[in-house]
Amino acid sequence: MHILITGATGLIGRHLTKNLLLQSHRITVLSRNPLHAHTLFDDSVNYLDSLDTLNSLDGFDAVINLAGEPIADKRWTSAQKTRLCNSRWQLTAQLSKLITQSENPPSVFISGSAVGYYGNQGQSVVTEDDSPHPEFTHTLCQRWEEEALLAKSPRTRVCLIRTGIVLSTEGGALAKMLPIFKIGLGGPLGSGLQYMPWIHINDMVGAIIFLLTTPGLEGPFNMVSPYPVHNELFTDLLTSAIDRPHFFRTPAFVIRLLMGESAVLVLTGQRALPKRLENAGYRFEFTELDKAFENLFQNK
Repeated sequence: MHILITGATGLIGRHLTKNLLLQSHRITVLSRNPLHAHTLFDDSVNYLDSLDTLNSLDGFDAVINLAGEPIADKRWTSAQKTRLCNSRWQLTAQLSKLITQSENPPSVFISGSAVGYYGNQGQSVVTEDDSPHPEFTHTLCQRWEEEALLAKSPRTRVCLIRTGIVLSTEGGALAKMLPIFKIGLGGPLGSGLQYMPWIHINDMVGAIIFLLTTPGLEGPFNMVSPYPVHNELFTDLLTSAIDRPHFFRTPAFVIRLLMGESAVLVLTGQRALPKRLENAGYRFEFTELDKAFENLFQNK
């Protein structure tokens, strides 16, 4: 297959692109910084720095859209919220328009989203069938998904990947936590009772490829392990995996002072389950968090 990938230099994109190359797919990467992308993939992929010169996506068999401004790196000022939205909405809308203008459009469009689509769900179990709680993360993801769905047609199926916390030591939330936990300063956040819907990087990549190669699958898919855990248990299992103690609990008010409105990302959560992914036949490599950590740290 000839696959166009956006966000290929991010954590998920790097692993996915390298995996697809091993399967002999032809990859074109869209990157605002092709030189940086080239340091990751050398001459094994083709590079685009813009879609503006294209009138269609004829010639591509699939599109995987993973691009977007990191959501937790900065406080959510009005300007930052606009950047978060535009980095997702505008590119997705452009991809959808190019797909609909194609004489021979890609057969599948896999587009990013997040479990933040559901907003704060407390302790309730959440599947793709459940209604969201209205808040900024839902607004962000809802429009993101709506722009992707404009590409849907009898010739193009659209899969929306509602991603949880992707576990890897090479990037993402876990990599940011590790330095603090390794010096014994990590601990539960707030009450510690908020659910953390996690997924091992291997399953994140495996599930995307499953959606890519399984005809008939479309719509939203929760990209999370079948067994989400409370933040407190996540902390216990992480400190055990790296053989470090934890003595500290960070109060919710401190997190709110530091992060502002974006504190909801760590103080609330979703007990999200991958109902549609499992029903479609995807088999997870890692379902238990302790085994996922064991795999990630076995050579560290």
